[in-house]
Amino acid sequence: MASSMSGMFSGQQPPVAHPVGGPGGPGQPGFPGTAARPPGNNTLVDELEASFEACFASLVSQDYVNGTDQEEIRTGVDQCIQKFLDVARQTECFFLQKRLQLSVQKPEQVVKEDVSELRNELQRKELLVQKHLSKLHHWQQVLEDVSVQQRKPPDLPPPGPLAFLEQASASLPPAPLKPN
Repeated sequence: MASSMSGMFSGQQPPVAHPVGGPGGPGQPGFPGTAARPPGNNTLVDELEASFEACFASLVSQDYVNGTDQEEIRTGVDQCIQKFLDVARQTECFFLQKRLQLSVQKPEQVVKEDVSELRNELQRKELLVQKHLSKLHHWQQVLEDVSVQQRKPPDLPPPGPLAFLEQASASLPPAPLKPN
């Protein structure tokens, strides 16, 4: 597998290559600590990294911060983002091509990966089912407790701080009326 990906790191270019002037592109500053890459020796990973850095550089560039023409700023940022998306698509195509080559050369490897993914998904779903069962048992217990409380005889006073006084006053005879 490592040898099949060597083209990506040895200067192999996809069918449509976009030259990169530097980390920030032409006329844009790069990030501090990043060295300019030699032109013509860029790999797809270098281009992706440079276009990513150019996106951020265009957003934090002094030209854009102090600029007054919003349309020019928007156009510059859009161009940087579009270049990043183009290089990301090229990178995705590269890995899809390598995946296709692997599936042709070693189909058993693809089946092993699929089985592994299915096992992981099954385990995740089992955990989810256990979580839902736990919640179900909890709410069944709550419903059972509520139904037991409703079945208690109504002659018992409700529990509370005044329950004793209410029970004691209920057993006393009514008070005699005072004559006027």
